[in-house]
Order: sequence, then C-alpha cells, then structure tokens
Amino acid sequence: MPSSFSSATAQPDLPPVDVLWETVIPAGTHWSGILRRGLALRVIDLEGGANLAAVFHRQEDPLERYNMADTLKAQHTAHLTRGHALHTDMGRVIASITADTLGWHDPLGGVGDAALFARKYGEKRYQAHRNEMIRNGRDSLVLELAKYGLGARDLVANVNFFSKVAVGDDGALEFVPGHSRAGAAFDLRFEMNTLAAFSTAPHPLDPHGEYTPKPVKLVAWRAYAADASASADDLCRNACAENQRGFINTDRLFA
Repeated sequence: MPSSFSSATAQPDLPPVDVLWETVIPAGTHWSGILRRGLALRVIDLEGGANLAAVFHRQEDPLERYNMADTLKAQHTAHLTRGHALHTDMGRVIASITADTLGWHDPLGGVGDAALFARKYGEKRYQAHRNEMIRNGRDSLVLELAKYGLGARDLVANVNFFSKVAVGDDGALEFVPGHSRAGAAFDLRFEMNTLAAFSTAPHPLDPHGEYTPKPVKLVAWRAYAADASASADDLCRNACAENQRGFINTDRLFA
C-alpha cells in the first residue's frame, strides 16, 4: 500500500489482491465494526461535503477509548491529518492517519443530537418517510455502540472526518463550508483491536439549512500482520516523542 496519495483529488487504486472488503455508508446512516490490529481503511468522500463522525473503543476492554484531549495535547494540534495518531485514555495509540488528501479533520465540533437536528431540519420519522428519515449523529452512534453492549454513557468526544472548524481569537468555533471535495480521502490504520462506530449525519455546526448528508466509502486492507506492529521508521510513530511512547505502550500490550 502506498503511504501517501499522488494528488489532492485522486482516489488511488488499491490492487485487487490487497482489498479485504469494501462498503459504502449511505448518506445519513451509520455503521460499526471490529477492526483488527494492523487493518487499515481508506475512507473516501464520494460526493463532496461529507461528514463522518467517529468514535473508537478498544475491543477487549471498551473502557479504554479514543481520548480527544490527550490526542490533541500530545501532538500540539487542534486538527487531525496525516502523521497524527489517535491516543486512548490509557496512553496508547488506537489508530493512526497514514495518508490524507484533505489536510484537516475536525476533533472539536462534537456531534448533533435530536433536539439540534429538529430545530435545524424539522422532523422526518421512519414511519412516514422510510429511508428519507432524518437521523442525528448522536443517536446513530449510540445505536451502533448498543450492538456491543455499550450505551450513551460510553459516547465520548468524537472525530468529525472530512469537516473543518476554524477557531477564532475569542475561542468561537466556525464551520468551514466546502472543505471536502468529491474524492477526498484518508487512510486510517488501526493499532489495536478496535470497535469503531461511524455516522454520516451532518456536522452539528454546518450552517446549511437543509438536511443534506453525504455517503462515505470504506475500503479495507491489511497494513501489517496482527502479530506485528508499525515499522520503526513509521511516520505516525515518529511524529513526536508522545507518539513514540504511545506506540511503545501499545506494542507492549500485544507482546
């Protein structure tokens, strides 16, 4: 697998032998799965304007999960892109962004709930609208976590992939429209056995007055063997001293 993309808009082809599976998360829906150590996902914004809200828990012990504060503090950043690792609240690395055509993904904006979406978009329930119903991000993520015995109390701060939020001098958050174009993509490699839950509901700060979620494609392949680890010269491992320590702690868990 290449570790980077050839251009900002290209969707690099994966050799068919490398693809383990692929799926599309339709607009305004949700998905979850167990992603094993060493597995990688290429995540593609098919139409432009997508938002992919994501939470990550360690499969064997879901009390360990992605920690937004530690992730940003350790890497001195307020956004995520290639070279960044997603840290857990136990000082380990649960996933890494190994390639990215976009350059900015939002870890600050949170996820919209039913009340927010009702105010912005009105209400469309399944009984009357079937697949055209309005699904909010919070309920979607909670529903996916429930499949694995987790609940609302297990929903922590999420990542909003494909979205950009600017922070003003006064600390105010402002959504940046038109950030992600059709074909934008990033590679997410899993360093632990991970329960991942995704929602394609719109970003809570998106000012668009109509409910216009977008689909996202997932393509999975094996980046390294489950009994191995990221290489010693890996970009994400060596991005900073905190990442190095996080990878060492993760490797010891699987030693």
